[in-house]
Amino acid sequence: MLTQFLTILIFVAVIGCILYGRRLIRTEKVDAVFGNPERAKGGTHWVIVGSSAILMLWLYYSWDIAKGFYPKSANELCQVAKINESLLGLKYQFPIEEREFKSTSIIKIENKNLVKITNEIKASKDLNDQQKTILVSYIDRTSELIPFLTSEELMEMDTKIKLQEITEEIKLLSSDFQRKDYPFETDAEKNERQKLIDEQGGWGITTIDSGSGSIENTIEIPTAPQTNKGLKFHAAAAELKKIDDKFFKLKNHNPQFKNAIKQLKDDIKAYRKGLNDSEEIASDYAKNIVKIARRIEFASIYPPNALNEMQVPAGTIVASGPTCSEQGSGRWLPKPSDTFNKFVLMSKPSVGYKNIPLLWIDMVDVSKMIGFILPDWIADMLPGEYPVHSKDGIVKENFKSNVLKVVTGDFKLFKVPVPYGHIWDSFLRVFLGLVFGILIGVPLGLFMGLNRFAKGFFDPLIELYRPVPPLAWALQKNKY
Repeated sequence: MLTQFLTILIFVAVIGCILYGRRLIRTEKVDAVFGNPERAKGGTHWVIVGSSAILMLWLYYSWDIAKGFYPKSANELCQVAKINESLLGLKYQFPIEEREFKSTSIIKIENKNLVKITNEIKASKDLNDQQKTILVSYIDRTSELIPFLTSEELMEMDTKIKLQEITEEIKLLSSDFQRKDYPFETDAEKNERQKLIDEQGGWGITTIDSGSGSIENTIEIPTAPQTNKGLKFHAAAAELKKIDDKFFKLKNHNPQFKNAIKQLKDDIKAYRKGLNDSEEIASDYAKNIVKIARRIEFASIYPPNALNEMQVPAGTIVASGPTCSEQGSGRWLPKPSDTFNKFVLMSKPSVGYKNIPLLWIDMVDVSKMIGFILPDWIADMLPGEYPVHSKDGIVKENFKSNVLKVVTGDFKLFKVPVPYGHIWDSFLRVFLGLVFGILIGVPLGLFMGLNRFAKGFFDPLIELYRPVPPLAWALQKNKY
């Protein structure tokens, strides 16, 4: 509510000040361009415009305007982000954020790598003709692995059935997502979700850690869906995650491919084992060929038309980040509303900062003040001994023990209000520093001005700490 009021007030102030400034410009004299004293007067309205612009940027880039006008929008975007996270496996294969299928991209890259390594081997002066012939034959066999994966005739029926099942699940999800009653939520599920919503709080909710007395934002954006629209994306993300896991585990490895790549890796392994230390370059080339073959093996390569019927839900679903956190250049900026909220919480005596309020009144017995002022050694200086208990276990107080109670404040009188808290402690430190500075600094300054010895003796010490800002001493005191 505060952010909404402040945003509207800023808009009204900016527009009003601009209109007032333009009217003021038209009424000014235009004959005196330079040195017109009237132009140096006023200008408060332009100060308001500049300050309002800075504050508006702060509200906008810290997401405070979105939080004020649409408090549940971040939660809905969080559910959209879950969709994007659930699509990681499918995005790896489909052209969701790319221009082509992953199969096509991998085939292009590995074919280019095979051509490159072939040219290197043929042009190498460190390999003999026999080694070149053997290595090129390995490259040709590696290149022949790809057609085993891209051939629809060689594709196993079990793989086709699983792809068809995944396709039907995606189509069903796309159809259900467009229904108004999706997902169907039972009363028990709704109550459980409402319980989670109550526990997680709102966007940037501020809570109090009673153990440490700290006030922190426990969560940046709540994750449990709070709206019906967010619930739809949340349910769709859960379904897509299951589909994604199934698809990610699926491999198009037919028996012909398995036999060919196994035979290739065994032959290269035997070839490298038979090389001696002087043939290390040939061994390295053979090793690189195996790497390409393994990349082909672990890549999800399918026939060109195998995935045509498999369509992922609309692209707008994935138009968000993968995590439920605020993004943008100014996400590090604290929200003005959060800052104000924390200050209000710290102002409460029951909260404060580290279990101490900012400023409050405590009823303190006058005896405690007397005990704080009077030193304990007053009782020790009195003649006599402190009382000793009798054989009956009774201690009879004497004059000396009664005096000890007075100087230690161990008695009751009446209570008076005494301020305490962080603000009071800071004020007291500054005030006491001012008092001691006046009591010590003024006489010492006069003495140094009247006495050459005093000036020469104390001046190096004063000049040593004089350049240090007073605030640094206050911060150092607060640290300890």
